[in-house]
Amino acid sequence: MDLKILSLATDKTTDKLQEFLQTLKTDDLTNLLQSRAVKGRAVGAFLRAIFKGFPCSDEDGALRRSKIYCCCIQLVESGDLQQEVASEIIGLLMLEVHHFPGPLLVELASEFVDAIREDSLVNGKSLELLPIILTALATKKEVLTCGKGDLNGEEHKRQLIDSLCSVRWAQRHVIQLTSMFKDVHLTAEEMELVVAKVLAMFSKLNLQEIPPLVYQLLVLSSKGSRRSVLDGIIAFFSELDKQHSEEQSGDELSELVTAPADELYHVEGTVILHIVFAIKLDCELGRELLKHLKAGQQGDSRKSLCPFSIALLLSLTRVQRFEEQVFDLLKTSVIKSFKDLQLLQGSKFLQTLVPQRTCVSTMILEVVKNSVHSWDHVTQGLIELGFILMDSYGPKKVLDGKAVEIGSSLSKMTNQHACKLGANILLETFKIHEMIRQEILEQVLNRVVTRTSSPINHFLDLLSDIIMYAPLILQSCSKVTETFDYLSFLPLQTVQGLLRAVQPLLKVSMSMRDSLILVLRKAMFASQLDARKSAVAGFLLLLKNFRVLGSLSSSQCSQSIGVTQVHVDVHSRYNSVANETFCLEIIDSLRRCLGQQADVRLMLYEGFYDVLRRNSQLANSIMQTLFSQLKLSYEPEPDLLPPLKLGACVLTQGGQIFLQEPLDHLLSCIQHCLAWYKSKVIPLQQGEEREEEEEGLYHELDDMLESITIRMIKSELEDFELDKSADFSQSTSVGIKNNICACLIMGVCEVLIEYNFSISNFSKSKFEEILSLFTCYKRFSDILNEKAGKGKTKMTSKTHDSLLSMKFVSDLLSALFRDSVQSHEESLSVLRSSSEFMHYAVNVALQKVQQLIRRGHVSGPDGQNPDKVFQNLCDITRVLLWRYMSIPISVEESGKKEKGKSISLLCLEGLQKTFSAVQQFYQPKIQQFLRALDVPGPEEEGEEAGITVTQRAAFQIRQFQRSLLNLLSGEEEDFNSREALLLITILSALSRMLEPSSPQFMQMLSWTAKICKEYSQEDASFCKSLMNLFFSLHVLYKSPVTLLRDLSQDIHGQLGDIDQDVEIEKTNHFAMVNVRTAAPTVCLLVLSQAEKVLEEVDWLITKIKGSVNQETVSDEMTADGDRNAGQVHQKDASSQARPPNLLIEKAIIMQLGTLVTFFHELVQTALPSGSCVDTLLKDLSKIYSTLTAFVKYYLQVCQSSRGIPNTVEKLVKLTGSHLTPVCYSFISYVQNKRSNTPKCTDKEKAAVGTIMAKVLRETKPIPNLVFAIEQYEKFLIQLSKKSKVNLMQHMKLSTSRDFKIKGNILDMVLREDGEDENGEGTAPAHTEQDREPAKKKRKICLS
Repeated sequence: MDLKILSLATDKTTDKLQEFLQTLKTDDLTNLLQSRAVKGRAVGAFLRAIFKGFPCSDEDGALRRSKIYCCCIQLVESGDLQQEVASEIIGLLMLEVHHFPGPLLVELASEFVDAIREDSLVNGKSLELLPIILTALATKKEVLTCGKGDLNGEEHKRQLIDSLCSVRWAQRHVIQLTSMFKDVHLTAEEMELVVAKVLAMFSKLNLQEIPPLVYQLLVLSSKGSRRSVLDGIIAFFSELDKQHSEEQSGDELSELVTAPADELYHVEGTVILHIVFAIKLDCELGRELLKHLKAGQQGDSRKSLCPFSIALLLSLTRVQRFEEQVFDLLKTSVIKSFKDLQLLQGSKFLQTLVPQRTCVSTMILEVVKNSVHSWDHVTQGLIELGFILMDSYGPKKVLDGKAVEIGSSLSKMTNQHACKLGANILLETFKIHEMIRQEILEQVLNRVVTRTSSPINHFLDLLSDIIMYAPLILQSCSKVTETFDYLSFLPLQTVQGLLRAVQPLLKVSMSMRDSLILVLRKAMFASQLDARKSAVAGFLLLLKNFRVLGSLSSSQCSQSIGVTQVHVDVHSRYNSVANETFCLEIIDSLRRCLGQQADVRLMLYEGFYDVLRRNSQLANSIMQTLFSQLKLSYEPEPDLLPPLKLGACVLTQGGQIFLQEPLDHLLSCIQHCLAWYKSKVIPLQQGEEREEEEEGLYHELDDMLESITIRMIKSELEDFELDKSADFSQSTSVGIKNNICACLIMGVCEVLIEYNFSISNFSKSKFEEILSLFTCYKRFSDILNEKAGKGKTKMTSKTHDSLLSMKFVSDLLSALFRDSVQSHEESLSVLRSSSEFMHYAVNVALQKVQQLIRRGHVSGPDGQNPDKVFQNLCDITRVLLWRYMSIPISVEESGKKEKGKSISLLCLEGLQKTFSAVQQFYQPKIQQFLRALDVPGPEEEGEEAGITVTQRAAFQIRQFQRSLLNLLSGEEEDFNSREALLLITILSALSRMLEPSSPQFMQMLSWTAKICKEYSQEDASFCKSLMNLFFSLHVLYKSPVTLLRDLSQDIHGQLGDIDQDVEIEKTNHFAMVNVRTAAPTVCLLVLSQAEKVLEEVDWLITKIKGSVNQETVSDEMTADGDRNAGQVHQKDASSQARPPNLLIEKAIIMQLGTLVTFFHELVQTALPSGSCVDTLLKDLSKIYSTLTAFVKYYLQVCQSSRGIPNTVEKLVKLTGSHLTPVCYSFISYVQNKRSNTPKCTDKEKAAVGTIMAKVLRETKPIPNLVFAIEQYEKFLIQLSKKSKVNLMQHMKLSTSRDFKIKGNILDMVLREDGEDENGEGTAPAHTEQDREPAKKKRKICLS
């Protein structure tokens, strides 16, 4: 039978074939077809013959053809056929689809939908037919009558797709179904339906099935809905990451994240690759991604930026056309994130409204951590981002050798955080990825070498961290050795930082060390001074870090060794005997420096002490070198005065005078090395035999210092050839030489004071010698102060830094102020009897702390050691605090006869500086610092650990509060403004240590409020400091708008009204606001606070605007896909997200309403001309701009179903009644003040010119204000139309722009101008100056 069918099919006509087939039952045909198909016997030819015999023109034939078609589909799905047979059948079925009539196509497609619903498809091979069927159906333009109503083919297709997306898809067919849709022509609505359905299926699949599905979805997105596709993929992986992090935290998990981390991150990496590949083929997809993420920045960035989307962006940087845009977006996101974080941390008002969010920097570092899972496509982007952040936001300027930031404090902090993030990205990437280590290191070193004019401390810190992490890996790095060749050409600071950073490598790599030594030896004889200084710095560093056998351990010499050295010592073995030879060679090289310029010698003297402490076995060589150098300037005759050859220390060359030998620093170095050797080395050598030569050297040095002391005391001014009649001017060579000699003598006296104190053992005679040395020092100091004046040279100003060590200063202050030991009483009374010496000691302490603040380190021994400096800082602070609290300034000044600051006031200045230094450099050690200020009793020591920073700071605050209260409670003429200012500064510093939620913070706030309310002081600077403190505390408690309103009422009451006929009832909320302080002090302060409040409100408006935009987008998507349960759920979530916005809206309305009443008071105040009027006009423009932004927000809100709350209407009414009318009155007041300027005589013209220039500056903001008001009214009109609420009923439209020229007044003014010009013909110099006011007068005629 089957053979007959095949033979009939070969005929030219189909009549016989049709007749024969009519005789057969459909079941027989299907059985026959099934038999041939299973056996694989020419099934294609047989199937073609059957379709040929059942033409679609015949209704019965079409039905039978449809049954055969269905049978074939079942055969293909059964899985009984061979692959080739099934493919052949599918190919034939595809060709036959277009012959079917419309109703049968609908029926076929419906069967597919049913099969998918019932999950009856076995392998899904037949799904290849569905897109062909749907495409054929869409071409049927005629109305098709079938079970689903009378619809045309396109409408049927739409219904079928709708049905298909609403049924449950079997997990195994999701990818096939998604792939199928790419062959179907879809409208935008259909596309959204399909995309929503596929995205909803993500959560039902295994992780390994996600990448191929994403690939198919991306192919499908070329038809449209690109943003929805990207949004869905990003949201899915963002949720996965979130759940995975919760799993790691031990929280209960959904079944989604049962996969291990490796699998999840590998899947994410594959998906990112698919997306980037799709973007390369379809640039529109990339543009949509960037648009989507930029839009997310404006609103809630949690919806757009997450670790996955950041990794995707970084991978996208490999596409050249998007590289710059992506990095700009990431930079903006990082900076915005840091700014938002700082804004939130500084405002309790914002903290209550906006929850703390994950910072973008945390997400980026998470991407770095995840990139270990074969994310090679992300690492290059990470490196570039790290360097971009460090280059863009690193310090830009160098001042006094220290990098400084430019700009406001907020931008400084933000830039520092961004730069630090860049360094962290690079460091963590370096640790994880071995392949790119070389590239990171090269780029860092390139920046170190090439950026000689800009600060590179941040790159040196990164280099140090990199090397510390992997010294053994980098020991053979040629790039580091190449960098050494540039040392001679780099600034000294860069060389020191670079050598400190690479020091661990020098310990593990002999070849690198040898390369460095060669470079340093060449630099030692370079023509440039900086190159020679770099060589000295390098050699000193090597001496410090290559320990010689037998040297004291770090614990014995109290040397703080960094983590770097410890890390390297663990990993390296170095030969101490070889080190000794090596170090002695270096010392021999350094001896040659002693014949070079003073700057080179100075570096050597300052560095030898640290070398000695680190390498005690080199003591003999170093001390011998120093001893030989001292002998060149020492007079050995015991009776010869002066004891030192000062003339040999000064060099005359080419008519110029230079310091040749910094003798004071040489003596200082000897004194400190000697003291350290006696205290650390000699006690350990007791019982051991010491070399006589070595011992003799130290005795001889002691004798020399003793002899110098005695002879310096005996020396008179004339012995030094310096007296009050000597020339000290900076314009003559003799004067410069005398200045240098005087500074050397002062330095020597300081060194001898410290030496004698260290060996005194509280001997009275030694203390008398110290006082005599100080008298010598004072004589020269007084002469220099008297004669030298302001024209100090660079050299003399440099040597004016005290040579006393910080440790000695702290010991001296403790002895002078705190030592109560009976046996010390008599000797200390010698020093205590000299108030000048006491002043000097405190002044030097202040100088040391100021050095720390300015440079980050202190001059003298241990000045570069942060731990030692901190310990000394604690000791100094404790003594100064005790002295100030024990003897108040008022008590001391009442009995004081000499001029100048009292010791107590100096102590208070010192306290202000120490608190500032600790917060700047030792933030993590504040607990330790505050503990050091309290001296606990024996019973309290056990409780020490439980006391918090807040409690300790509160204790100190109470002491200073008492001092300030005593000062304010005294007589007004006894009020010490300087003391009050210092107390406020200290209280501000201490209050920053308080926890804002603590009762101690509330006590501080209420105490400050009480002072402001109850005490009246006319000192403007004190008032400003106190009010600043008050506001800084109040913003951490709640918004200060009510304070601003009260203060504005006080200012209005004190200064009067712009309408002189109106009598103001004075309010007295704050006694600190009086006639002298109200303007400009308090007025400018409250205006700056109002600006900050407006900034916060603007930030909130931007935030809720963004969320409204996102809600609108999600609502539109939801409306298209309401048939899907997943989409309905999204809509519910979207509607539930609105109450927080309502809360924020209410808060904004409250803020703006209170600010309107604040400005209502100020614009009616008779403010004096100047900055107050100028700032007020600018701030009025700002509040109108903020109000306009808020109105625009409600224009967006009105697009949804929500209307306008009553509170908005009340706010608009308030602006219409309380702000806009008085703004115009204030503008008239400012203009009238200008027009009422009295006429002046010729002699007063210059003064008038200045006044008129100020008035012109004040009136410049007026047009901006008028424009801001009109913009506000314009958008109010639009909102009234949209909301159907008449908001303009409360507003009176202004007519300020309707000008009318009054001819009679204009003629009068012009005549006056003509008379003025005739009278000034002889004074051409003043013509231009006086013509300007005349021009401005003409504007008065325009009303």
